[in-house]
Amino acid sequence: MENDFEQLITTLSISPLPINIFQKIINYLQQQTNESLSLFISQSLESLIILEHWTWKILSQNFYQYIDQLNYLELFHKLGLFNFMLIFNKNNIDADIKSLLLIPDNIQWINQIFDQIDKIENHNDPYFLIISRWFENLSYFIHEHTKFEQLPIFIHICQRIGHDYLLSNQYKFYLNQLCQTKISESIFTAKQLFYIKTCSFLFRMYICSIIDKTPFKGDELLNRYSNDYLQIIHIHSYTVDYWNQQLLTCITHLIDFICACCWWGTEKSIYIKILLSNEQIIYDHIRGLIRIVGCKLFHERITSQWYNDETILIDSIFIFFMGALLQIKNLTCFIRSETILSNIILSIAQKSCYDRISVCAYGILAEILSDEQLKEVQITDNISEFFFRILELAWNHPAQRYKRIPIPQLLTGFLTVSKNDAIQQKTANSNKISLLIEMSDTYPITLDILWSLSFNHDIQQQLHSNRLFMNKLTKLKEECNNEKMRKIVFGILWNLELSYLDRTLTDFNNKKKFDIMISYSHKDEIICKKIYQELIKFGYHVWIDYDQIHGNVMDAMAQAIEQSYIIIICMSEQYRKSNYCRAEAQYAFRCQLKIVPILLQEHYQPDGWLLFLIGQLLYIDFTKYEFSQAMKLLIEELKAPDIQETQIVSIQSKQDKTFLYPLISDSLKLPENILDWTKIDVQNWLIGSNLRQMARLLSHFDGPSLNNLYELMIESEPRQILELFQDDCLRNINERISVLELARFRTLLNEQQESIKVNRLMNKRNIILNFLNPCRIM
Repeated sequence: MENDFEQLITTLSISPLPINIFQKIINYLQQQTNESLSLFISQSLESLIILEHWTWKILSQNFYQYIDQLNYLELFHKLGLFNFMLIFNKNNIDADIKSLLLIPDNIQWINQIFDQIDKIENHNDPYFLIISRWFENLSYFIHEHTKFEQLPIFIHICQRIGHDYLLSNQYKFYLNQLCQTKISESIFTAKQLFYIKTCSFLFRMYICSIIDKTPFKGDELLNRYSNDYLQIIHIHSYTVDYWNQQLLTCITHLIDFICACCWWGTEKSIYIKILLSNEQIIYDHIRGLIRIVGCKLFHERITSQWYNDETILIDSIFIFFMGALLQIKNLTCFIRSETILSNIILSIAQKSCYDRISVCAYGILAEILSDEQLKEVQITDNISEFFFRILELAWNHPAQRYKRIPIPQLLTGFLTVSKNDAIQQKTANSNKISLLIEMSDTYPITLDILWSLSFNHDIQQQLHSNRLFMNKLTKLKEECNNEKMRKIVFGILWNLELSYLDRTLTDFNNKKKFDIMISYSHKDEIICKKIYQELIKFGYHVWIDYDQIHGNVMDAMAQAIEQSYIIIICMSEQYRKSNYCRAEAQYAFRCQLKIVPILLQEHYQPDGWLLFLIGQLLYIDFTKYEFSQAMKLLIEELKAPDIQETQIVSIQSKQDKTFLYPLISDSLKLPENILDWTKIDVQNWLIGSNLRQMARLLSHFDGPSLNNLYELMIESEPRQILELFQDDCLRNINERISVLELARFRTLLNEQQESIKVNRLMNKRNIILNFLNPCRIM
């Protein structure tokens, strides 16, 4: 077989080529499958290279002498399909071998091909179909193997595409056609698809590369095409269920191209605000993309590899959502309000067989769902396992990527989900902390992830036990000159060393210098500085981190809290996501400062640790009122006395979460009947009995609830009760149940019930005696 194929290839020099030769070569190509391809290439590599180069040469010369010969067209078509199969074949065919077959080595051929394109007058000329297949195969190959994106011939092809086609009036004309509400199928010519699909696709690979792209600029391309693009999405998103294949192809590659322009080869969507220049455009475009991504037919056609329109479309939209969420303020709350989106994304995340779509889907869900919602949809286990699986694969890959996803992008996605308590516990249980520690030398963002995770008690222990990591932190603390990195290091050490536990609370009242401390995210600093200035006018002494603290930020933060009476918690999405704000707010809890929460972000509802921290406190909504009215309400709240039914004791949990509990006063007596206990009575009894874990777990229980729990414990098997408590404890307070405390809880609850019975008997006895005594006197 090998010799036969080689002999056939030697006849390519014959002109004209015999018809039977075409058919025999075509037969060889058609016979190949994914399983046989590797062997065929290893046996016939030189012959295949000759065939590929012969094809490029024919395409670059006067192709019109062959255009009417169906044998040539069929051969080129079959060879294109063969190359497509080669690109996505995973059976040990080296990428360098693929490049020898797929990438031309003669720039002159490329220039002559472009010259021929310019001469074509027929918009449905077969030449467009053939050359589109060749260039699109090149795009797929570069996408799968990014190391070839710096080849001079690839750069040359893309620059010609950019100059000659993307910046042409013809490209603009085709976009204008797509802006029409009703589109005739006649506009989808071979030439139009070459411009909108092939050129956009190939140039997208170029602008996603790390090479210098001068003279092309992402902001200039977006300024040139953003209005047309936004109009196309807005118009056609309403009719997505009725798109034909050509419209799907055009919109897919326009979204992919515009998304690439926003990133411009960087790790962030640096130009996205040029596209989404105002709030109305943002909301309209996001809604349009939601309508498109909601088409269930697209979900069913997602493939495990990036080679069809539906997969590329969903992938591009999800990447766009991630970029927009990270770059545009308040977008998280808006997308969260679009309740249909979370259901769509969850469905795709669970069904998608293309990993990058799943990565983005889980990242988006972590951004738009609250901690409680993530628990409700029960995907925290999936998220943690999924991210660590692909992180390990990327870490062990020579290019430090996983299916074109670079490790920094994976880590950015995991940084978002690492704020979730359930994810933290799952990470602790999976024993993957060592992988993150190993990666931290190469990727500093990993330290930020470890700071987020270090609020979990089990992870604290795992980090503590790694001496090399602890030594590294100590060294960075002394030697690191990067302020951001120093802040992260001090934050981790604050959680691990628990040095603040050694700070004496009793001395704080003697050190007060400030009436108020403002705790805020620096992304909200404009309005926070305005609030600060107003408070100063009212005569308050206010501490605020104006210029961001330098040096040991955690000690400086602790001193500021210790020297203040009141802390204003400036709530927003960014505040909840900030590790520093979390540490700051929790320490203020421990120091028993009066907490005054204010809301700074429209649509945001406190969740996660922040919701747990503010509890049932009322907050002033600065998004609802005019600033002057909101300030008036704030001043009234600041002046209100901090009246509490009981004293407050601060409890430090294992996860470094601080909780406030009522402390039983000697003068405070519980109602005799447990059914009459309020929530505060239950908390008083639990804390007074030193059942602190139970106090956190049963924070919403009143007397009847506690009585029902007691009856359940009496009637159920001990093992079943232990399992139920274990599940609730992990889910609600992110801790393992203390068996000793559970046993003590049951004993004390039983004693409480017995005590009530005794009291009732004594009361009956006294009633009888009181009745009998008068009789005796008489």
